[in-house]
Amino acid sequence: MGQTIGIKDMRAFFAIVEEGNISHAAQRLGIAQPALSRQMKHLEENLHVKLFERGSRRIRLTDAGQVLYSRVESILGMVDGTVREITEIGSGTKGTIRIGTITTSGALILPDLIAEFRKTYPDVTFEIWEAEGARIIELLDSRIIEIAITRTQVDNLAYELLVLPNEPLVMVMNSQNVCGGESNLIRLEELKGQPLIIPLRWKSNFIAACRKLNFEPNIICVSDSIVQDLLMVKMNLGAAMIPTSSRRLLTDGDLVYKRIVEPEMTTHTVVAWRKNQTLSTSAQNFIELFKRLFLKEEIVM
Repeated sequence: MGQTIGIKDMRAFFAIVEEGNISHAAQRLGIAQPALSRQMKHLEENLHVKLFERGSRRIRLTDAGQVLYSRVESILGMVDGTVREITEIGSGTKGTIRIGTITTSGALILPDLIAEFRKTYPDVTFEIWEAEGARIIELLDSRIIEIAITRTQVDNLAYELLVLPNEPLVMVMNSQNVCGGESNLIRLEELKGQPLIIPLRWKSNFIAACRKLNFEPNIICVSDSIVQDLLMVKMNLGAAMIPTSSRRLLTDGDLVYKRIVEPEMTTHTVVAWRKNQTLSTSAQNFIELFKRLFLKEEIVM
């Protein structure tokens, strides 16, 4: 008989990895620790591989365990997503909406949106995953989440999309080290020689724009964590490029914001869900509220 692994074993293995040790995983699963240890031993024997490194207080995975974990995460996401589609299809008053988001968009959009949504649907709960854009799309494809909020390019052949209007990118600077001749605007060429912190998603376009002006930007850090970028500016490490809406993330009198011009640089937020996936009624209601509040342009193919 070939090696097999069932959903029960997957959930047990996943719980151990997520909790970091067998004792906490056993409590989470509601079973005795010795029984869980035996279950994992049988799983390893069945698969003929070692999944865990023993002798450490916190669980450490072998290479085989890492592969299994990545697969199990996707499989359980698809299983649970399918169950949710079936059980929640006719009810929008309860259940959980699972959303994946990047920091900038989620922090600026979701609090107000969730607060408004819960006025009508107080029994609906939320599960929010935060990661970089590519990882968010992976979670969407695995059905771990239903809705993705990102600033990355999304394939409109595979996903339904809502797009917020473009918003300007700005340079945020420490008030002790302000460059540029105008109070609210900065020309790209005025950043020549300045230490810069640039998000990865805009790095290529930013460098290309600088080269058209015949200079190489002095990028000291590439970081997609907007909050971290703002904190580095606060420490006067350099000027950072961020979406103008991100000013709400850190209110500080020591920071100065200037819109980038000549050329102007912009970004936009995209809300996506899979075309071949039936959303729960709660998620559909959430998207309808999103449309009403943010007046997004829907892409129709």
